[in-house]
Amino acid sequence: MINRRTILTAALAAVAAPLVTQAARAQAGMSRITAYAFAFPALDGGAISLADYTGHPLMIVNTASLCGYTPQYAGLQELWTEFHGRGLMIIGVPSNDFGGQEPGGSSEIAATAQHQYGVTFPIAAKAVVNGPNAHPFYKWAAAARPRDVPRWNFHKYLIGRDGYIAEVFASAVEPSDTRVKTAIARTLAET
Repeated sequence: MINRRTILTAALAAVAAPLVTQAARAQAGMSRITAYAFAFPALDGGAISLADYTGHPLMIVNTASLCGYTPQYAGLQELWTEFHGRGLMIIGVPSNDFGGQEPGGSSEIAATAQHQYGVTFPIAAKAVVNGPNAHPFYKWAAAARPRDVPRWNFHKYLIGRDGYIAEVFASAVEPSDTRVKTAIARTLAET
């Protein structure tokens, strides 16, 4: 015969199990993968390992040479000039995902970014940033912020010193926007 105590114990166990699982997930979250786990092939060969910038804020931007937002390269270079000395790393990730606006190879990408806009921050080799074939960093970012995935070129992820996404800025938000500069300053001030 089942008594009241057995029923209560079973009910409490059923209610507590999901809470224990949530607590375990939260504790496991402390060791979740961060942005620093990823690397991009560099435009000029070699690799851009985000682990080399552990503890530094990162801005990862998917770029394109033939986009209406391409002049944002100049604004990104201004951010680089202003904040790099304080620890900010910017990485441009050329992608042909949106409107086929990055059709060229490495030399064409370099001509636009480095020669036309004077970019001195690292540029990755062309990568897929959307969908099932996306670069692992972009898959990670999409899992972390599914409502904030790139919808066009010059989508900006700001990664905090802890390696997690601190802010996301849509393509239309200029690098010189006060919101961007304030978010960068905030991540640089974190300890």
